[in-house]
Amino acid sequence: MTRPMPHRAATCAALSLLAVLAGCSPGDSDTPVAVTPPVQTPAPSPAPVSTAVAFMSDVHFQNVYGDFKSSQFAGIPTKDGKNATIRTMYAQLTSTRLFNENYFAFYAALDDAYAKGIRVVALPGDYTDDAQPMNVDGIAEIMKQYQAKGMRFFIAPGNHDPVEPFDDNEAGKNDFLTKDGKEQKIYATGNPACLTKDPTVICTDQVMEQGTERLMVKMGEFGFMPNKADLLWETPFSKYDAGKYTYDAALAQSGSKSREFEICAEGSGGAYKAAGEAKLGKAFTKCTKLIDTTYLVEPVKGLWLLSIDANVFVPNAKFDPANPTSFKGFDGAGNAGWNKVITHKMFLMDYIKSVAARAKAEGKQLMAFSHYPTMDFYANQTQAMKDVFKSGAFQTARVPDASVANAVAATGLRLHVGGHMHFNGTNDHTDGSGNYLVNVQSPSLAVYGAAYKVVTYKDAETIDVQTMPLSTVPRFAELFPHYVVENDYLKGSSVTADVAKRWDRSILDTRSYGEFTHQYFGELSRLRFMDEYWPCEMKEAAMALNGKQMLILSQLQTRVTLAQLKDAPGILPLTAACAAAGTPANTTVAASTLATDWQDATVRADRLATAAGLRLDDFANLTPYAFYGDFHRTVYAGELALRDMGQARVNQYKVLMAAFPATPAPIMRIGDKPSDQNPVQVPFQQQFKGVFAILKGLGSAKPSDHFTVDLKGKKVSNASNNGLSFN
Repeated sequence: MTRPMPHRAATCAALSLLAVLAGCSPGDSDTPVAVTPPVQTPAPSPAPVSTAVAFMSDVHFQNVYGDFKSSQFAGIPTKDGKNATIRTMYAQLTSTRLFNENYFAFYAALDDAYAKGIRVVALPGDYTDDAQPMNVDGIAEIMKQYQAKGMRFFIAPGNHDPVEPFDDNEAGKNDFLTKDGKEQKIYATGNPACLTKDPTVICTDQVMEQGTERLMVKMGEFGFMPNKADLLWETPFSKYDAGKYTYDAALAQSGSKSREFEICAEGSGGAYKAAGEAKLGKAFTKCTKLIDTTYLVEPVKGLWLLSIDANVFVPNAKFDPANPTSFKGFDGAGNAGWNKVITHKMFLMDYIKSVAARAKAEGKQLMAFSHYPTMDFYANQTQAMKDVFKSGAFQTARVPDASVANAVAATGLRLHVGGHMHFNGTNDHTDGSGNYLVNVQSPSLAVYGAAYKVVTYKDAETIDVQTMPLSTVPRFAELFPHYVVENDYLKGSSVTADVAKRWDRSILDTRSYGEFTHQYFGELSRLRFMDEYWPCEMKEAAMALNGKQMLILSQLQTRVTLAQLKDAPGILPLTAACAAAGTPANTTVAASTLATDWQDATVRADRLATAAGLRLDDFANLTPYAFYGDFHRTVYAGELALRDMGQARVNQYKVLMAAFPATPAPIMRIGDKPSDQNPVQVPFQQQFKGVFAILKGLGSAKPSDHFTVDLKGKKVSNASNNGLSFN
């Protein structure tokens, strides 16, 4: 995008990073700088390829052997002369993505896809940690290595690349790991701590967050710019003479200035503004121009890939028309997604409709992808999750409204691959006019359930989708010795903040990437999710009760209250700590009766287990840590998580799911807390009936491992005989 730059030095530095030549002669500091896309060289002639496309979403690449370009801190010296530029293990175990081991997972995924003969790879956003130069340059170098072997890469932007539409030179991280096992703050040079020369902070622009324009040019050869090897390349703004495509014409129209659109705080600008203002009844405000990086490419004859820029950065209260390129003037795109695309990027909806119609008319195999899902990604359990868990839990604000699925289906698009939530899942939707849309969620390489999707058209109306798990990743434990130092430091420190960051060292004993990510999610659940998502009394129960106790408690009928639990020790590990003090009723029974009631419930629970061909005592092996870990792993990985559980545990969960009363007694509340005058079983039965119903829904969703999509018959069918389900 052509814009005046306030300082000549900053302009030249930016152009140097972009590898773009422009006038930087004395006296031209206020002259707009024209960014010219670099000329592409054809990719090497590949071996015979199939039309299969590998979708690798949310790689979140961090260059673990990068270069901070700082004389103050280079990372952790390694035996082979490199420097490990990594984040702490604690940072990983409290994040919904790994930062370090996914570096090796990306290599493993590419090697696996290459060995399968796949030569076309799509990355639906968040291909880097936060679009820092060190990480962008690192992943680009890896993709170039595989390009030399005949692979082609096509990327879409995510909410981490870019984080903001314009460069953020104040960004950074607090938790890079030092050789002593401590945390090191590293910020970009515009950060206040750098401007005040804070001696505890390392300052380098290798950790700045790059904006759209810089990324579009740096990553141009991975789809953002035309390539002579492609049969077609266009953007929503392309205009080819007589409708005939040529590389030269595409290149001439690929620059940032040719790909601008107007956005306003209230909605879409440009040709859509007048209608929007009329509907709103007042003028739109904070209108400005941003870049859209959407493109359509035909890398293989007959295959169309539509990379959709679904990032929507809405101007906010800090937007300054006098300084429209300040990153602070826009809301982040993470919670916007397609909810805002249909209101603030209406030109994209028209363009998608055009592409879908042309693909149908010309017999093209169209695969569309963007960073964000186009419909409910919680197996239609979103409302239940809102009802059961804390407000805002599980990032339900990111679930698209029902209007999104209708709007996207109405364009005629039939297949969309999304990412963002790091989930493995599938959903479909048919609108009122019969338009059918399938949304495939490609899981992240940086979480439990790490995998990529392979999508292939079997014929014009049938699509095959396979999930390729990454259980085995060479070199995944390469950085573990550095974490040992961190763990030793935390164990030896008496500083309160360090004590709070102690983590279970046994994760370093894992023997595969699959085991590692499985335990990572157990620790993520313990250290973060249980506090962040689960109400106090639910957290206490989930972290205290094993499967046997849960099954018995589902059958318990007693008048002993939560307040009386202290007088009946040793029966079940619950307290009234999360309850509000209420007034005891005149009909209160003795606390000692709980023992008899518990025994009666045990008899009923044993009957349920026996009827299912199971032993009640075996349910005790379902520990609290295993249960809440399983729950969160199923949220993310769907049926892949059930495969890891195994048939025996799935059968135990099926018994628990069916064990609760049809209509549990309501919870008496005092304000937003349960009253301690509730009978012991009431909060558990009311709340965990919902928890297990959600777990069943998540684990019994539409096929998400290996399945086929029948576009004509409008259905998704399981193509695997190895899947498990809670049904």
